[in-house]
Amino acid sequence: MKSAISVQYLGHSCFLIVTPKAKILIDPFLTGNPKAAAKAEDVECDFILVSHAHADHYGDAVSIAKRTGATLIAVYELALHAGAQGVKVEPLGCGGGKDFSFGRVQLTIAHHTSSVEGSSGPVMLGSPVGFLIRIEGKTIYFAGDTALTMDMQLLGERKQIDLAMLPIGDHFTMGMEDAAEAVRMLKPKLTVPMHYNTFEAIQVDPGVFVREAGKHGYQVEVMQPGASITL
Repeated sequence: MKSAISVQYLGHSCFLIVTPKAKILIDPFLTGNPKAAAKAEDVECDFILVSHAHADHYGDAVSIAKRTGATLIAVYELALHAGAQGVKVEPLGCGGGKDFSFGRVQLTIAHHTSSVEGSSGPVMLGSPVGFLIRIEGKTIYFAGDTALTMDMQLLGERKQIDLAMLPIGDHFTMGMEDAAEAVRMLKPKLTVPMHYNTFEAIQVDPGVFVREAGKHGYQVEVMQPGASITL
């Protein structure tokens, strides 16, 4: 019998997944996030997954990892950047994966950019990615910041996705219409929207996404920051 998995939304694109074996934090942008449901210094975790290097995703990853001793999982260049700051890291390549104490993580394609601010402008740190996370017999797909892509159709055909986390805020990622098409291709049992309403540029009505995904027959749950669901 598989154990239950708790998924808590901490705002923007940050989630905390609690399993019987580990706590996994994704894209911990908490400090400076007006929608954050927790303070960085209060979050406990064993692993941190970072989809790309932008400040609203990389965020507090280094400080939390140093405080908790968590292992940071990210694409090779970003992982090395964090490792140089004294963080325990597990570098992976897009398409590659690894088994961990809680389950398996595989990096998936995301169409976006990935950079930190340098003294003379942005410094690129590898490719952005999403994550396929296999825990306790459940499959979670965290798309990261991305455009709509046909790769999602492959995931829907090859994986049985229990929970999909998709950006809907437009401007920097796919908007609600494209996100609804992503749901149709991914065929998840449940979808949660993310990366919207944190800033003015990504203000949308998530109810539109609920209706558009519903036209394809798929369920969407709009989570308020701090809310949790159980898989």
